[in-house]
Amino acid sequence: MRTAMIAIGTALIVSGSAMAQAPASPTAPAQSAPSTQKETTIKSISVVDMDALPAAAQEQVKQQSAAQPAGQLQQIQATIENEPKLKSALAVKGFTSRDVVMAALDSEGELTIVAKRAA
Repeated sequence: MRTAMIAIGTALIVSGSAMAQAPASPTAPAQSAPSTQKETTIKSISVVDMDALPAAAQEQVKQQSAAQPAGQLQQIQATIENEPKLKSALAVKGFTSRDVVMAALDSEGELTIVAKRAA
């Protein structure tokens, strides 16, 4: 779970939609350097069906998804696919990692995954 948190957290930091206390860094720190950022562990997971959101919220998710760096969504989907707890949380709601359009981890450890069923 810690690996999933780090991978998703890193992906979210790159997109600028990460935790409020996460500083934006123009370059990635060296892997051997200790992290200066306070790590937040995933304490709870919420899976949200995009179609159940109000129209304004759906538009906001679409805009944030479109603003993600290339490859970020695939990285998040791969992380979810390789983490049983995350994959299971999606399956309970009838989704797979391919249905994920966005994920956000807040400073309290709440991971929110927004998914949309393929048409």
